[in-house]
Formats: sequence, structure tokens, C-alpha cells
Amino acid sequence: MTIKETEQITGLTRSNIRFYEKEKLITPIRNEENGYREYSEEDVKNLKKIAYLRTLGISIEDIRRLVNKEADLLEVVKKQKGILEGQMSELEHAKILCERMLQSGEEIDYADLDVEQYVADPDDYWNKNRSLLKWDSVSFFYLWGGKLVWIIITVVSLLTAAVSFRYLPAEIPVQWSHGMAVSFADRKFVFAFPAACVVIRFLLRPFIWRWLKKNIIDCDMRADYIANYLCFVVLSVELFILLYVKEIVRHVTIVLAADTIVFFGLLWMAFRKKAGDRR
Repeated sequence: MTIKETEQITGLTRSNIRFYEKEKLITPIRNEENGYREYSEEDVKNLKKIAYLRTLGISIEDIRRLVNKEADLLEVVKKQKGILEGQMSELEHAKILCERMLQSGEEIDYADLDVEQYVADPDDYWNKNRSLLKWDSVSFFYLWGGKLVWIIITVVSLLTAAVSFRYLPAEIPVQWSHGMAVSFADRKFVFAFPAACVVIRFLLRPFIWRWLKKNIIDCDMRADYIANYLCFVVLSVELFILLYVKEIVRHVTIVLAADTIVFFGLLWMAFRKKAGDRR
């Protein structure tokens, strides 16, 4: 059946179906005569199962493991039930505090809000609600991992390549040993750096995300952070080449070492804050 027919039968949107296909959760065949995808009854059943599990909050990675028979549905559902119970407990507690504030018999005013009136031990209360406050403690880390940062790095790389191209020699260094250039490429190679940023974001990042998803919860921000760091390294190497050509700097290892120190320093700070949030 066609994707339009599949939409009508499942009640799912075309974008949902395409997304699940992209994630390899379903594998429709292609009609060799017209090149269109053809969805089977089994695909329709799987789409309904996938959509249902997603409404329970089960992750795409866990669903993929179920589809590939790498996980047991009972265990996945038990794990999700535990996650939901934790979320419900937090929401129920917040609801109780809201009701207590509304039942105080007085008009609520921010200027006169006394936290100790509702929370006996603020320190203990903050510790119990670290999951709700976690983004406040890693805001810089979250910002660095955002798409805007990737756009800025890529645009800077592209502009750097475009502006410097006419001033570059016919060949530029692309490999060094002991501070000396040992391999060269046509100066057009400078445009490979912004292209590399695009490849990292759209081709490499999904692999990073999938690897992290197997080992770490809430991996989206970390995958973005790693991808942006790699783009930052690409930009640094591009700038180094320009400075090397102008004989301003000679050792690329200095640039890469500085990038690595920044990366692991910020990553360690963020992970440490995350660990503190879970205590």
C-alpha cells in the first residue's frame, strides 16, 4: 500500500511514518517500476505498535532494541513504569504545594512569598528536586550544545574560507610533522572545512547519539556538544592553516591541545553538575 493509504489506516502523519522509517524501525520495500515505497500489513502493525509505545514515553532507542529483538518488552515497560512513577511523584508533590499555597487563605504575592512557610528544609528540598533544576546548573553547557552554536561555527568557517581564498597560495598545507608541513592540497581544500561541519552535524552526530543512547540517559545535549566540539576543532585547524601560511604560528598541536583542554574541562564540569543533580 502507498504512504497515503498507510496514513489513513494508521492515523499517523506522513512525517511520523517517514521518521520511523529513517530510524530503521520499519523497512518498506520499493516498487521497482515506479520507485515508490510500498508498505505491508506487517509495516502497518509495527507502526501502530511503535506509535503506541511512544505515547508511553518509551524512547526510540528502546523501541529499536525491541524491533531488533535485543530487549524484552516486559523489562522495557517495567523500566518506563519506574520512570513515570518518579515523574508522577514529583508532579504530585508540586501539586500538593500549589494547593497548600492556594488554601493559605491569603492573597499570594511574590514580594511576600516565604519559602520556609511551605518548605521546612530548603536544602533538602533542593536536593530532592535536582532533576527539575538541572538545566539551571548547566545552562552554558546546554547553550554550547545548541544548534545556534553549530550555525555560528559553520558560518564563520565558510566566511573564513571565502574571504581568505584569493589570498592563499596555489597549495596549502594539510598535514604536519614536527612543525613542518609535509603534505599539501589545492587551495580549494579550504572549503572542505565548512563542508566538514555539515557532515559532522547531519551524518556523524546521529551515530554519536546512538552510541550515547546505549550508555547514557538524556544524551541529546551531549551528542550536540560533541558534534559542536568537533566542528570547533575543524574551524581551529582551518584558522591554523591560514596563520601557518602567514608564518604566524607553526605547531598545530598547540591549537588542538587547547581545544581538547576546553572540551574536557567543560564536559567534566557539566557531568559533575549532572552527577550532583542525581544525588
